[in-house]
Amino acid sequence: MTVNKYLVFILVFIFIPSTKSLGELESFCDNLPRPAYSQFKKHEASNDWFEVYQFEHNVWAIYEPFQWQEVISYLIIGNSSALLVDSGNGIGDIKAVVDRLTDKPVRIINTHSHFDHIGGNYQFETILSPSTEFSISNSKGNNSQTIKTEVSTEALCKSLPKGVTQKSHAIKPYSITAKVKDGDMIDLGGRKIEILYIPGHTDDSIALFEAESGYLWTGDSFYEGPIWLWFPETDVHAYQQSISRLAALTPQLKALFPAHNIPYSNPSLLAETDEAFQLVLAGKAKSRPYATFEGTVIYDFDRFGFLMLKENKQ
Repeated sequence: MTVNKYLVFILVFIFIPSTKSLGELESFCDNLPRPAYSQFKKHEASNDWFEVYQFEHNVWAIYEPFQWQEVISYLIIGNSSALLVDSGNGIGDIKAVVDRLTDKPVRIINTHSHFDHIGGNYQFETILSPSTEFSISNSKGNNSQTIKTEVSTEALCKSLPKGVTQKSHAIKPYSITAKVKDGDMIDLGGRKIEILYIPGHTDDSIALFEAESGYLWTGDSFYEGPIWLWFPETDVHAYQQSISRLAALTPQLKALFPAHNIPYSNPSLLAETDEAFQLVLAGKAKSRPYATFEGTVIYDFDRFGFLMLKENKQ
């Protein structure tokens, strides 16, 4: 990657959230709440920053709707313990929400270690991770201007929680307490969650699969919206293999739980994503320039898309 492309990356990462196209960014506050949430009942654990929704089998979506990332973390509760899948931006107090939902021991596992998924990790004692070099680097915290822009006026639809300011906001360091790998099982008591290693978006990307329920937590490897695949740490060919692996699970799946925008997607979208991305890599899909930022293009499909470097289009 050239210096100019790194500069483009930095500019976009500072000013535009990782799940929005430019048009969506300009109006995302106007489009809230997303219509998909009307089918779910908001739980009383919701507060001024988080909205909480319950799904069957004791699965909770903890959503940050007022910040441009629209991150969704998930709490999965078993008979003996609970698993928090991602911990959000670190802007609101996610542990206070989790404590209202369960009194069982809670472990954290991150679908990957981009800052908007690890912000609340520091509040918990047990952190599971693939522990790649990328994971370990991000566990050291981040106090950069990029992080502070995440709490700027442009990034928000409402005021910040009490005590949070642009000057003080940072991703706090945390300790990875256990390394996990592909095929490992997390036993919560009465329910078992399998770790699927799916590099591509980052080298530490994972999905979580509960075979008994047919639930799949996809992180940033799939969500409804432009899927960002142009970071320096992204490997588009690894992503193609990973999305194909997830698509092969479709006959076993009942629900997808993505990490952004809406908390439920139809599993059939995985096969569509796999087929669409194969067209992209084969040079058989149409793209359009990403407005304002040189060197990137978007491939638009029905309910998702791919934001990539122009050089990766073939």
